[in-house]
Amino acid sequence: MLCYFQTSTTDEELRLCIENHEVVEESLVDTFGMTPHHVLFSAAETCRELLQVLFDKFPHYVLGWKDVNGKLAMEYLVSNWNRGNKTLLQMALQCWMLSRLESWGATSSMVAMQSKVQATLAEDDKERRSTLWAEAKTEFAKYEIVEATSILEMALWKGKIEY
Repeated sequence: MLCYFQTSTTDEELRLCIENHEVVEESLVDTFGMTPHHVLFSAAETCRELLQVLFDKFPHYVLGWKDVNGKLAMEYLVSNWNRGNKTLLQMALQCWMLSRLESWGATSSMVAMQSKVQATLAEDDKERRSTLWAEAKTEFAKYEIVEATSILEMALWKGKIEY
């Protein structure tokens, strides 16, 4: 994984590497259960351009995968806070949470979640930021359950109507 060598990897090298290899979901995690996002976010300094390549090339739901320690990639950004990570976390949350809510047409939920995201990003105290992040994850998990339930309900109704 070129993300392990991000200080010497250019965004073009990463893009070409991904394009030249067949990507299957099993190949997106290393022996530590870390996705390229986990690796990138756990570095002392993270490159925005490399993150953009990952967003362009991999499905956004990969951001919801946990490593062997049970941590989401974004939790590394929340823990290793610096000015640059604030922008990266904002990019990641936009892709993983907010764009999904928007695609569901859940405008009021998206506005509520945007508020939680902004509060997390604005917080300078590590403990408080971690608490806000945990609240945002919990709230988003509720939205995911509602989405899954709605899809299941639609499938059941479709099956009932067809018979």
